Formats: sequence, structure tokens, C-alpha cells
Amino acid sequence: MSCPFLRQEPVAEGARIIRRAFRDNLLIERYRFSREGVFYIVNLLEPHVKCSTRRSRALTTAQTVCIALRFFASGTFLYTIGDAENLGKSAVCRAIRKVYLALKQFLGGFVIFPSHLRPQAVKQNFFCHCRYIIIVNEDHATMIMPKSSLGPNEGDSVNRKGFHSVNVQMVCDSMFHITNVEAKWPGSVHDSRIFRESHLCTLFERGAYAGILLGDRGYACRQYFMTPFPDPNPGPQTRFNTALARTRARIEMTFGQLKGRFQCLKGLRVAPDRACDIIVACAILHNIATIRKERTPVVEVQPDDDLQPVHLDQPSGRAARDRIVGHHF
Repeated sequence: MSCPFLRQEPVAEGARIIRRAFRDNLLIERYRFSREGVFYIVNLLEPHVKCSTRRSRALTTAQTVCIALRFFASGTFLYTIGDAENLGKSAVCRAIRKVYLALKQFLGGFVIFPSHLRPQAVKQNFFCHCRYIIIVNEDHATMIMPKSSLGPNEGDSVNRKGFHSVNVQMVCDSMFHITNVEAKWPGSVHDSRIFRESHLCTLFERGAYAGILLGDRGYACRQYFMTPFPDPNPGPQTRFNTALARTRARIEMTFGQLKGRFQCLKGLRVAPDRACDIIVACAILHNIATIRKERTPVVEVQPDDDLQPVHLDQPSGRAARDRIVGHHF
């Protein structure tokens, strides 16, 4: 089976050159991690995915991790990965399942709210990028399509645009770290319900955090989200909306990096419950890659003038917004 981590070194100098090149660019193309990054993940997951014996030519931990990373990176059919690795489709499926279930156990260690960084550092970074120091985190919902058989509750997964999806709530900080992820709701569920029943909402209601979130849909925001001015006047209100749009761009860029790094998220061919597990696993891998400063996919972002937030007003958000405009703009 092909594997980039064979212990023996090639003898010929030309083979050594090819091996070095393979370890650099080709590793990142196939697995989205450098050689050191892959070994970090292998060591992290080894207690959870290691086979107890080597009977029946059982896969090593490195092989299991590489198979899963290749699927996450490409999103291709399982039999295609199996052909590349000289494995059957069922073996590939088991390896991927092993890895994403193992990664889920590290959710609390790599996806940390409000951030891996100190809150003051997060606010300062947002201020440097967006000239807006109040917003600390952001919330957004995205759609990822499971295309396999959806069973008797197939209708629940149809969203308002008419296709099957999973609703995902994520929060990021200014450095593109994912600080909160909820991936368990079918596409038909309203954003407001997702937030209302999330662990994040519970934390805010208990007063555990006093930060403000920026949401792209005001009707889901309640008192914890900041909304733009519906019809801004020239001057402070316009500058406020511009800063708000720039800040919201950070979550768009985070989603762009996440989907650019893990192409499987553009269209999953698995059951919804497995799709949710894969989404969480990819969020954890994204944070590992970001913390380790792995190569970042190129993400195209709309110009600031084209970022138009949804203009939906909330009384509590309006009061907080007016105070901010009066003090900072």
C-alpha cells in the first residue's frame, strides 16, 4: 500500500530528491498537512485508533490517519481512495470512521470558547483588522449537503432553498480559530432555534461571558448579537456598519479556509449523523492546522463595499449599538 511515511530511505540520490519534494508540496496537496503536522496528528490519535494486533495485515496508525486525511482533503469517493491505497472500500470507510470519532474526543481541547487567546488579545486583533473593538466572536450558519439515503425523516433535511443540508453554527475569533461548533441540526431547522438550544446560548444566559457576538441574521440574535443600522445616516452610523461588515468577513474567511482545506465539506455522501461527526472533526483539524501555522488555502473574499449584512433590528441590540456609536464613532 502506498504511504508517505515508510521508514526505509531510498538509496539513489534522485529518489531522495523525489522523496523530499513529496514530503513537502505533495503531502500538503494530498493531506493538507506537512510531514510534521501529520506525525503530530498520528501521535495524538494513536491511543484511539491503533490496532491491537497486526493480524490480517491490519493498518498502522499512520496509514489509518493518512487515509482519513486524504478523504477530508479531497471529498472523493471511498473506492477512489481505496484504489489509490490498494484497499477495499469497507477498509477505507472503517479507517475514516475511526479517525473522525477519535478527533471528536479532542473537541474540548482544540475548540475553546471564547478563544485560545486571552480575550483582550482577541479584541485587540479585531480592532487592528476592523477598527471595531467591541465584537469578540462571531456566529454564522452554513449548509453542507449529505447526499446519501436520508431515511424516513428525509423531509427534515430539506432547507428553505430546496436541497438537503445540515445546519452548522460556528463561532470564530480574529485569528480564524473556530471557538465553538454545533453540527447536529437538519436543514429545515430555523437559525433562532439552533442558537436558543445551543450550549453557547446557555453560557450567555448564565452570565458566564459578557462578550457580544456578530450574527448575519438578526432574527436569531436575541440580546447577545450586534446588528447593523437598517438605513444608516452618513457619518458614525455608516462607519459603524462598515466596521461591522469587515468584522463579519472574518467568519466568511474562516469558512473559506475550512472548506478550501477540506473539500469533503462541499458535498458529503454520507448519512446526516456521520456528516455531523465529519464536520466537527474537520473543525478540530482546522484549528490544529491554524495553531501549527500550516499552509493556508487561498480564499477569495468580497470587497468590503459588497459585504452587506442583513438589516434586521433588535431593541436590545439597538441600544448597545447606539452606545458604541456614541463612544467610538
